[in-house]
Amino acid sequence: MGIIKAFLGAMGGNLADQWAEVLEADNMSDTTVFTKGVKVRTDKRSSNKRGTEDVISNGSVIHVYPGQFMMLVEGGKIIDFTAEEGYYKVDNSAAPSLFAGQFGASLKDAFTRIKFGGTPSYAQKAYFINLQEIKGIKFGTRTPVNYFDNFYNSELFLRAHGTYSIKITDPIKFYTEAIPKNAERVDISEINEQYLNEFLEALTATMNKMSADGIRISYVASKSRELSQYMANELDQGWKETRGFEVQSVGIASVSYDEESKELINMRNKGAMLGDANVREGYVQGSIARGFEAAGSNPAGGANAIFGMGMGMNAAGGFMAGASETNREQMRYDREKAEAEARAKANGWKCSCGKEGNEGKFCSECGARKPEVSSWTCSCGNVCTGKFCPECGSKKPEGKWTCSCGNVNDADARFCSDCGSKKA
Repeated sequence: MGIIKAFLGAMGGNLADQWAEVLEADNMSDTTVFTKGVKVRTDKRSSNKRGTEDVISNGSVIHVYPGQFMMLVEGGKIIDFTAEEGYYKVDNSAAPSLFAGQFGASLKDAFTRIKFGGTPSYAQKAYFINLQEIKGIKFGTRTPVNYFDNFYNSELFLRAHGTYSIKITDPIKFYTEAIPKNAERVDISEINEQYLNEFLEALTATMNKMSADGIRISYVASKSRELSQYMANELDQGWKETRGFEVQSVGIASVSYDEESKELINMRNKGAMLGDANVREGYVQGSIARGFEAAGSNPAGGANAIFGMGMGMNAAGGFMAGASETNREQMRYDREKAEAEARAKANGWKCSCGKEGNEGKFCSECGARKPEVSSWTCSCGNVCTGKFCPECGSKKPEGKWTCSCGNVNDADARFCSDCGSKKA
């Protein structure tokens, strides 16, 4: 028994008169992964007067929509299937057609290897599997996941919530391994408890890998694409190869930290800010200003409060003045250092290793000797190193040439007779 493809033109012809009934998949939502076929048309001219719900009459037509996989099952065994959209006529005398569609020969191999059971031997039904992406499967970490962040140099803990989607890649394997026996309709939520536990276990392992790869914890929420790839690598073995479906995408809606991690992050960020002398000076001056403001707004004796604060400020004045002076010295040092680096970069020479701003005869990074460049004096008085004067554009005169060491050499000399430097 098998199915043969019916042409669309036959809908209004003699073939339509022969159809006992037309079956389609029962209502299939975005989260439905499996459902049975139901009758949508019973022609009065049909010769089938005693049909039952479990028996598909010979000559019936099964309508398969895009994104659906249809299996014809008899006695618990798949006798034919199709992964191609269209109309298919049930023919009891025909051999299985096995329309593999997008799955190719691998699906036919699975058909010949797998044995089925669990339904009565007389039952004959059409089942449909949803091949579209099953979206919106919610997840959330039940306990905080540890995440070592190299930037903060600390073990942090986070919670993640979001959704993921799956796609069925081997419908026969999915039917045998994931669909409960005798089920006629299955939503992903009905079979997801085990898979969700495995997903969260893989999510923890994935977070650890992202940590090892040096991804900052604050970037996790924006790494959905990388997270999907990590998760696919973690779960392909257990899901795709043994159950016939795979992770399609992962979307993180929110990432939150436990209280201790928040404190560590805030402390590290504040420390990084106060490491800037300008920020420190502003913080010191702002603290003083806020103190005066608080004292002045005291209704129970603002003058006394300010007087008392003044005495306190006198006592702490040395400290505050010292802090400000330290900040100013740090700012002056930073400014002078930046200026010195800029001058060295502008006036120094660049080594072949890439180090800029070298001032001596040897590179401070790799120790290479400064390359010798011969020079010549133009008629305009400018000292030049190239073939043309950058000041007036005159060409370097033919004849004697002056080495960088100051020695004048004959025009045909390729090396300086005094220091041995090569002619430029």
